Amino acid sequence: MSANINTDLGNIVIENNVIAHIAGMSAMESYGIVGMASKNAADGLLQILKLDNLSKGIQVNSENGMINITLHVVLEYGVRISTVGNNIIDRVKFNVENLTGLTVDKIEVLVEGIRTE
Repeated sequence: MSANINTDLGNIVIENNVIAHIAGMSAMESYGIVGMASKNAADGLLQILKLDNLSKGIQVNSENGMINITLHVVLEYGVRISTVGNNIIDRVKFNVENLTGLTVDKIEVLVEGIRTE
């Protein structure tokens, strides 16, 4: 599903993968995040996604101009998880709302792993 913005001159359609890419780039700006995570369902292995595949670790649901985002992240060892999570939420919400003009209803950060490297 995609987000629709109706104007007097026509409609603007923003695909969920665009919102996911904005969210991923925004999350990666936060201190303490190593990357987005994608789990291989077959064997349960954790993969850290590169910049061109960030949106695979993010789910976006958009309905009635409201956006719900779920981010699967890997954090750096030694950081306070709650602080980094709150920073990710604040940054993603700010950037998605400012770049799309839509309202972010809920952001969920799922910490899938910790890296020491």
